[in-house]
Amino acid sequence: MIIGKKRQKVIFNIKRCVNEKKFNAKVEPDDPVLSKKDRLKLVEKFWANHNRLFSKAINILARGILNIGTPLLTLNTEIDNPESLSKLSSAIVTCNHYNQFDCLPLKRLAMKYHKRLYFVIEDTNLKLPNWIGFLMRNIDSIPVTASFRYLGRELPKHLNKIFSKKNRWIVVYPEQELWLNYRKPRPLQKGAYYYAAKMNVPIISCFVEIKDTNKQEKLHPEFNKTRWILHVLPTIYPDPKLSLAQNIEKMRKVDYLQKKAAYEKYYGKKLDYTFTDWDIAGYKKK
Repeated sequence: MIIGKKRQKVIFNIKRCVNEKKFNAKVEPDDPVLSKKDRLKLVEKFWANHNRLFSKAINILARGILNIGTPLLTLNTEIDNPESLSKLSSAIVTCNHYNQFDCLPLKRLAMKYHKRLYFVIEDTNLKLPNWIGFLMRNIDSIPVTASFRYLGRELPKHLNKIFSKKNRWIVVYPEQELWLNYRKPRPLQKGAYYYAAKMNVPIISCFVEIKDTNKQEKLHPEFNKTRWILHVLPTIYPDPKLSLAQNIEKMRKVDYLQKKAAYEKYYGKKLDYTFTDWDIAGYKKK
């Protein structure tokens, strides 16, 4: 959506969702619309093709493109990473979800420690057109869909297979939906913490600060360009003394509080969910 033409509509939707306290709702107007049955078929087809020779070759190509492109596309991105993550072979990475390319700072972080990075994506992203869709389908994506059987049985098998190999990280966006340039951390869904607790892997907690450069975008004069600072927060570990449910709730709470504290520290203001135009980084209301 950030490269689309309906940013004003997105901002209107964000404001409406904030006022209605629907912080994990979809705000992009042009995403593919599919029935639950079609979504499940789409995901099943993705995995059916996953191990074919052609798909593996395309995956290598797509990963190569991402590996080359990431350092170039994040030249203006700063990574605030006070502690080494080299010893974390398996982990789930969480971050605020604010841009179609917000995976790039996380990819650069993973490349720094020679980790292969996977991305949990929404099922409908598999239907996106052009080069965006190509990357979504081929850059070590893990689609999720609203099926109890899939989320409870099939998805854990795929995650366990990934974590059975060394130096594998998986990105999960617990805010669920992308909100264009939205600065504030939103309430977190529990999926990332369920799988982290279930598989006994830590959470690499991240928060991206979005700074306004005061330089106008060429294609969108109502927006200034922005730059990103990826803040890597303290790693969150499952507690072996707690039950699965207790670990899920504790890890989710700690992650949210860390992101909230990062927001308040780096923006210098208390977090509240009253909408203002400042909440959308770079936005210059006419």
